[in-house]
Parts: sequence; C-alpha cells; structure tokens
Amino acid sequence: MVFIKLVARHPFAPPKPIIPHLCIMPFKKIDQEDISFFISVSGNGYVHTDEEQLSRCASDHTEDLHYLPEVVVQPDTTDQVAAIMRYCNTHYISVTPRGAGTGLSGGALPVTGGVVLDMKRFNRILQVDSRNFQVTTEPGVITQELQEHVKAQGLFYPPDPASKGSCFIGGNVSENSGGPRAVKYGVVKDYVLNLEVVLPNGEIIWTGANVLKNATGYNLTQLVVGSEGTLCVITKIVLRLIPAVKHDLLMLVPFRSAVQACEAVNAVFLAGFTPSALEFMERDAIEWSMRYVQATGINLPPDIAAHLLIEVDGNNMDQLYADAEAITNIVQQYDTDEVLFADSHEQKQMLWTLRRKVGEAVKSNSVYKEEDTVVPRAELPELLTIIKDLGREFGFHSVCYGHAGDGNLHVNIVKAGMSDEDWNNKLSVGIRRLFKEVVRLGGTISGEHGIGLVQRPYMDVAFNETQMALMRSIKNVFDAKGILNPGKIF
Repeated sequence: MVFIKLVARHPFAPPKPIIPHLCIMPFKKIDQEDISFFISVSGNGYVHTDEEQLSRCASDHTEDLHYLPEVVVQPDTTDQVAAIMRYCNTHYISVTPRGAGTGLSGGALPVTGGVVLDMKRFNRILQVDSRNFQVTTEPGVITQELQEHVKAQGLFYPPDPASKGSCFIGGNVSENSGGPRAVKYGVVKDYVLNLEVVLPNGEIIWTGANVLKNATGYNLTQLVVGSEGTLCVITKIVLRLIPAVKHDLLMLVPFRSAVQACEAVNAVFLAGFTPSALEFMERDAIEWSMRYVQATGINLPPDIAAHLLIEVDGNNMDQLYADAEAITNIVQQYDTDEVLFADSHEQKQMLWTLRRKVGEAVKSNSVYKEEDTVVPRAELPELLTIIKDLGREFGFHSVCYGHAGDGNLHVNIVKAGMSDEDWNNKLSVGIRRLFKEVVRLGGTISGEHGIGLVQRPYMDVAFNETQMALMRSIKNVFDAKGILNPGKIF
C-alpha cells in the first residue's frame, strides 16, 4: 500500500454560535495603576494591551467565540504569579489562565475581560528523574516536546491529545486530557503525582507528594486535575513515567456499516486484547481529513461507511504480529473490506495525521459544534444510532470520530443547510436530548474536552443540585471572590 469584555464578532464570522447566558457580578476594570503594577512584577515587555496580543488571547479552538481581555500578562516565575493573583484578589480583578489556546470548550476565554494570565514563558522541563521514572516540568511546555525529551532517556509519557504538537502540558492537566492511547495507558490524571499551584489569594502550595502511593488526607492533586483553571494556577507539574516501548503495528480497517464498526470495538476487548489505540472515523471524517491534508494512496470505495484505526505496541515483534493477526480475524467477522497495514514509519505518520486532523478538517468545511460524549464502550453502537436519529429529527448533519476504545465519541454537528434560527435555537434542544441519552446509557457529557463555557448549560443533565452545590462549595473554598476563570463550569 502506498500513502503518499464581550466584543463584536469578527466582520466575516459565520452565524453566531450558541453561547450560554453569563450572569456574573461586574469586576473592576483595568486602569493604568493596575497596568503599572503588572509591569513592575513581570517586566515591561510582558504586559500587553495592544490589539494583536488581546485578539490572540480572545479565542481558542472552540467554534468562533471571541472575548477580548483588557490586558495580557506573561509572568515567568511562581512568585510573579503569586504577586499577580494576590493583587487581583485584593482589587477584585478577574483572571483567566491561558496555555496554548487549543481548548475545545471555551475554557481559556476571558468572558469577563480582565487579565489573561498567559503561561507561555513557563516553558522549561526542570528535571527528569530517570531513577524514579518521574519528570518535573513547567506548564508551558508543549506536550510532544515533553514526550520526545523523556523518550531520549528511554522513558514514555503516554497521554497524547490530537493537538500534542502545540498544546501545553499545563492545559492537559487542567482538562484531564486523554488522546488515542488512553485506552491502554490511561489519561493525564493517571500520571500526575504532584502539583505546585498558586491559589487565588496568592498563596503557593504543593498538592501532594512525589510518590506512587499516597493515602494522606484528601487528594488535592486529583481535585486540581481537570478543574479547568477555576481553582488555582498550576506552576509546576510532577509526572510519573513508564519505560518506553520499542515497537508498534498499525492497521486501518474499513467497514461497510458504521454501527458494525462500533460493535467490532468491544469484540476486540472481549477476545482479550487491549490495543494501544483504537480509533473510530466515519466516512466523512476520513474523507474530509484526506482532502484537508491532501493525502493520497488510501482507497475509499463508495460503500465504505467507517474505519477503525487500530494500534498494538510492545517489545516483542512476534507477539505483536500474532496479536494483529488475531485482531484482524475478529474484525473480519463483520462486513469489512481489505484490512490495510502500515508497513513503514511514513505510512504510520500519514494515518495518524489523518486521524489527528479530523477536527480541523471539519472546521474548515462548515460552521460546527463539537460535542465530546463518552459512554461505556459496549454502548457505542446505540450511541451512534441515537446521534444519527437526532440528526434526522433536528435537521443537522454529524461527523463522528474519536477514541472508540474507551467509549469517547466526538460528535461534530455541522450547520450545513440549517437555518440560522434553527442553529441558534432548535439545535440546543437536540444537544440536550443527546446528552440525556448519553447519561441514560451510563455515560457523561465530556470525556476529555471539559465543560468550560460551551457545555455549562448542560451540567444539570449530568448532575443533580446536590452534586452541583458540592462543586460550587469547593470552588468557593479555593476562590471565595470568584475571580479565577469566572463563567466556566457553573
């Protein structure tokens, strides 16, 4: 096989997306005295009020949302972050922490203006402790760079979100990111041992200890993981590592039925195999991605409805070949076409590029909304059927793909021929229906993208008022004045 402050939207922006109503007490507006203080802390070249920098921090990868901050501050040390937080807490100024801006739930958008705390200067890998299989890093390190750095020492940090080449490790911790290899190796929470954080009042604490077992008090570390920048600012991260694996095999399996592709996923696990990745892409997902990256060499017959991308890894090639052959026999019990094996590094890279670029490809085709549903793995076929039924009922087209091996299906709802009125009003009813079905199946409304701003209106689908009250109380303990990343989750 051959692979070759709310502001007006941009003047050419597509129809306004569904945005939850914000009900937040007004914060103090930034004035020159505040700017002077931030400059005294971070330095004159690292406090920005110019249009270019404000606009850069006004959006992320979530739809076309755009919220201008009043100032962008780029600290360089934990003490600087502490001084900024202490000042903002005293003066009731809102602070939105920001990593690389690759989020998909609006979690880093400064919806109340105020300060964007840009963590890009926290870009140092501080220590690799190869004896104890640990790395200490700052949050502004790009995830892929961290992976490559530890790999050079024979170590492996498995979580690998689609944006790993640009996202920051701090953002991954804040969102509890996953990625394709979560099915075998787990998500970010499974690797975070300890965190240095700055509380909204400026206090600096470590949340745990650099150990593999810790039954000492409440688990503050895991509370911060996935808290989306609403409780504290992460300034150092201690991650556990594992030995690097030497080999992997990758196969692409075409199915004539997308539902059967989902059924085959659980069959692989029931047979006793745990692939290092098992990804689902329905036809539009791989077709649009091929066009987006200008890939050639993959045959896509008209009767193919979906693909599974399956990877196995380990240190014994004979065992990997045996596993791949057995998995092939399992999936071929369904209505499949020829199973394709990537037999070179370049072919593997092309297949992974196609998978990782699906989101960007969909966004380039149409106005869209991305939902991040997750259900128990065996319920994937029913979930996919529900999505398509809702699309017919509400008039939307969906492009589905994701981490089928752990039940995490990304649902890209494409505007296509929907009227602006239906898109802005009727669609939210359909999304609520979808989330209710997800919860009925034993799942929840976000597997790895977080709640942020755009999923906030649907939290009542996943949690009752008692659960929500507990979470609000936790937020209040950390951030009594509510200055840190306001308008998110609640």
